[in-house]
Amino acid sequence: MPNLVAGALDPLDPSALAAPGDPGHPPRILLLYGSLRKGSYSRFAAEEGARVLRHLGCETRFFNPSGLPLPDDASAEHEKVVELRELAMWSEGMVWSSPERHGAMTGIMKTQIDWIPLSCKGGIRPTQGKTLAVMQVSGGSQSFNAVNQMRILGRWMRMVTIPNQSSVPMAWKEFENGRMKPSSKYERIVDVMQELARFTLMVRGRGDMLTDRYSEKVEDVQAVHERVSRI
Repeated sequence: MPNLVAGALDPLDPSALAAPGDPGHPPRILLLYGSLRKGSYSRFAAEEGARVLRHLGCETRFFNPSGLPLPDDASAEHEKVVELRELAMWSEGMVWSSPERHGAMTGIMKTQIDWIPLSCKGGIRPTQGKTLAVMQVSGGSQSFNAVNQMRILGRWMRMVTIPNQSSVPMAWKEFENGRMKPSSKYERIVDVMQELARFTLMVRGRGDMLTDRYSEKVEDVQAVHERVSRI
């Protein structure tokens, strides 16, 4: 971690952030990236983020989207779909890092998100109540199109999307040999990962309270009433 200033990145303080009864294990963060290029800057940015997260005591995993079929072009039993969904269930927070292509996130990024369902076995949602950080890289000038779109998707997936975000313009100037150069843009990624780690600790032990929904309770009551009425 040559770009970190010694002593400037404080460790997480679980005692100040965690809920009573917190499971105690390191926060589990899944990182998704939106490009398959060998020199993918969105992957490089995500890898820098993962290094910071691990420095803060988090456990990180990546999903390689190579081989993931288009939504509805394969069954949910496809091995890449199963892998992605299992990682989504494992995670307590996510990082979505996409290039901006034609003014939007890439199709590779959107395909991954589309394969993560709003409901899984037993009605357990793999994303509801989990934290999310969004980042983008651009080949040209500063833009926020991709992060804004990913925020909309995060909200739709019922995730707690943190306030901070990262957008790296002219990314080809910011990386060398797969590593990010020291800059204010690198510092922003550190800020985003620090905030994500904190929010994940605060949210994960309070999921039942934060995701309790009146409308779903009413629906359950109505379903029971209709079933009993037919007996």
